[in-house]
Amino acid sequence: MSARPQSPLDLPARFDARNEAGTAELAGNLAASLRAGDVLLLEGSLGVGKTAFARALIRILTGNPELEVPSPTFTLLQTYESPEAPVWHFDLYRLKDPEEIYELGWEDGLGSAILLIEWPERLGALRPENTITLTLSGVPGNTEARLITIDDRRTASHD
Repeated sequence: MSARPQSPLDLPARFDARNEAGTAELAGNLAASLRAGDVLLLEGSLGVGKTAFARALIRILTGNPELEVPSPTFTLLQTYESPEAPVWHFDLYRLKDPEEIYELGWEDGLGSAILLIEWPERLGALRPENTITLTLSGVPGNTEARLITIDDRRTASHD
């Protein structure tokens, strides 16, 4: 077993991101502690910025700030190569049954990739427990700002 890299973030935590650049900054800070086997659950209502956060995180993890990162709303999954581990970005909004996740290679990604999952509640009983959960919500009176809470439920190391 190897020790988990220290994150520059003290988790659990709450962050006020004033705009999309603030969200990207938070993604950069979180990226420092991610590695193969980590599962990041992105929770929040429609249009609150889950995909924007995922896009920023993927660009940071791949080291390519210009990388085209489309929303996987219709494909359900987009994959990317990064120096640390493959990155799998799921958008489960259109998932009808949790069992459909297996058709996307779910078991292959668990443990070998960094998984970013939008709409994790669609997984039902298949929702992993050893995760980082980000909950994004809007800020009344400011359409650009987001309140982001992060709860780190990963174990100290992977087997």
